[in-house]
Parts: sequence; structure tokens; C-alpha cells
Amino acid sequence: THTFVVEYPEQRVDYPDAFRGMPVLVQLDNGQPRCVACGLCEFACPTDCITIVPGELEGAGIGRYPEQFDIDMSRCMFCGLCEEACPEEAIVMSREVEISTYDRGSMIYSKEKLLVPENLLKRRLEFLRSEYDRQHAAAGERR
Repeated sequence: THTFVVEYPEQRVDYPDAFRGMPVLVQLDNGQPRCVACGLCEFACPTDCITIVPGELEGAGIGRYPEQFDIDMSRCMFCGLCEEACPEEAIVMSREVEISTYDRGSMIYSKEKLLVPENLLKRRLEFLRSEYDRQHAAAGERR
């Protein structure tokens, strides 16, 4: 028999591509979230842990943006339904799972705390796109 030991926290395990850590917002190069505050992730969330307050941008390519975007990580169950519901690839499941704290208040992540630059989420975005292509290829074969 083989024993597998990881000397945590000095050593880390590289999770598979399908791994779902806490949800984060994709940050564009200009520092803004890719989110257009459509509310689909908020609606899809079974634990009702996402709160979005939409705002409107005047004269911009994107007409709406999240003025406020909060996720209560103490309620989130990392199911990924928010990620599946998002038409903009604006909210994705990260590889981050170490979010423990001593008080519930610090488990509410605001937009600023959720923003992650797009290049740091490349692996997850590529995985999502490959899954999307695979599902659509299978649907085309059934016709």
C-alpha cells in the first residue's frame, strides 16, 4: 500500500480543473468587474448569499454595473450555480477555500474583496469554455 501525505500548509495539493472554491468576480484590465449586474447569479443561488445593487453607466459600452456586489461566504456552499447562470463569464469559482475567520461579519465579501484579475483566473475560464464546447458538441450529435 502507498501512503499519500501532504505536509500542510508548507505543501499544497494542486486541485483538478473541475474543483470549485469560493466564487470570485472577474476583473477587467481597467479594474472594473466584467459583471453587468443582470442578477442571474443572485437568482440562481440556492442559499441566497449573493446581493447585487445595480448601477447605470452613462456613455459607456456596458450600460449597467454592480454598484454593490456582496457574497456571504458563511452561507455559500460552493455549488457553482452562480457561475453556470452567468452569461458574461463574470463570476467564476476560484481555487480559494481557506476563508476561515473568527466572526461572521468578515465572511461577507464585498465587490472589492471579490475582484480577481482575469489573467489569474485563466485556468478556470479555459476549463469552463472546454466544458461548454463539449456540451454543445454533444447536443449537435443528437440532432
